[in-house]
Amino acid sequence: MGKHAELYERHKAVLPGWSPVYYKEPISIVDGDGRWVTDAEGNRYLDFFGGILVTISGYKIPEVVEAIKAQADKMLHTSTLYLIEAQIELAERIAELSGIPDAKVFFTNSGSEANDAALALATSYRNSNQILAIRGSYHGKSHSAIAITGQRIWSGTSFSPFQVTYVHSGYKLRSPFGHLNDDEFVAACVADLEDLLGVATSGNVAAMIAEPIQGVGGFVTPPDGFFGAMKEVLDREGILFISDEVQTGWGRTGEHFWGYQAHGITPDLLTFAKGVGNGLSIGGVVATAEIMESYQALGLSTFGGNPLATAGALANIDYILDNDLQTNSLKVGNRLMQNLVPVAEELEMIAELRGKGLMIGIELVGPDGEPAADKASAVLEAAREEGLLIGKGGLHGNALRIAPALSITEDEADEGFARLERALRSV
Repeated sequence: MGKHAELYERHKAVLPGWSPVYYKEPISIVDGDGRWVTDAEGNRYLDFFGGILVTISGYKIPEVVEAIKAQADKMLHTSTLYLIEAQIELAERIAELSGIPDAKVFFTNSGSEANDAALALATSYRNSNQILAIRGSYHGKSHSAIAITGQRIWSGTSFSPFQVTYVHSGYKLRSPFGHLNDDEFVAACVADLEDLLGVATSGNVAAMIAEPIQGVGGFVTPPDGFFGAMKEVLDREGILFISDEVQTGWGRTGEHFWGYQAHGITPDLLTFAKGVGNGLSIGGVVATAEIMESYQALGLSTFGGNPLATAGALANIDYILDNDLQTNSLKVGNRLMQNLVPVAEELEMIAELRGKGLMIGIELVGPDGEPAADKASAVLEAAREEGLLIGKGGLHGNALRIAPALSITEDEADEGFARLERALRSV
């Protein structure tokens, strides 16, 4: 029995079956450098998924590693009941970068917790438990995050602290409005939102929460301005807008630093996690001071904003900005997309190629145009055989997710494309 097979047997014995692992023969990643990783049996892969968009700068980035080591030499943790200089500095940086005026920041350990906090703030501020969520969305695995997640496969319970109304997303491919041009499509979705406010709510809605590009949903990318048009309706009703930037933040989309900026709006609240820590567990919520201070209770996060995580996140943000990884994401992402276009036009199983920057989705279908989750799984396996790690998702499990570190070089992107093309053609 090989190392991976042995680990998998031990894994199944003590970890829940509802927490999935990739591949028919799962692998263990034990080392990484730049955009490359090595598994426990010595196989080397080009990583086009980055720990589900977490390793945004790459593996073993010296500036980030040294900051973590320096902090670890002093102290791993102290309670957030004490002043933490790195936490304060990081909050100052994120408040400024967020684009939200008069902003304050609350730190958590993950995106799920960040969305929990945002929902608690919004419902408290508006004195309402009614939430608008997006069809096909994913916001985490905590109880309240499941309650506003618009995918049955990720919704393990019907119990909810909210009254949730699901509105249309920007998923044109399978929308009843998908035959319309972009402007008409947006107008139809906005009209449906207005109708739902009249028939499916009491009229006092706390907030809408939305991912500018759906992550687990398969990188569904709405037309630019989609959420801007929706927010015009929300603003008339006093409804807050929460932008879930857990996957779209920090320059991932290339065109903008935050996903919400493609829609010509400024959110009332913004949540973040994943890429900010480049592997460290850290997330948070940004809100205007008025909203942040509306919470009428005490609250803390034992580990959120701890010295180790905030020191590493500060170094990582500096690395992203100093090396202009957002521009690299745009340049290399466009290169990847341009290479994929002729392949998508040739292969009938590719129904849609979508995304922005280094956040690219490929939706696969069968001969009848119906979602082909089996093909997505087969390409995932074939890519691994080619030495390439990619992701999978989508409402129907039939979308491939391509999201390498923003530091990826053009040569690495070309190499990854060649491996992905061979995997697609083999399937």
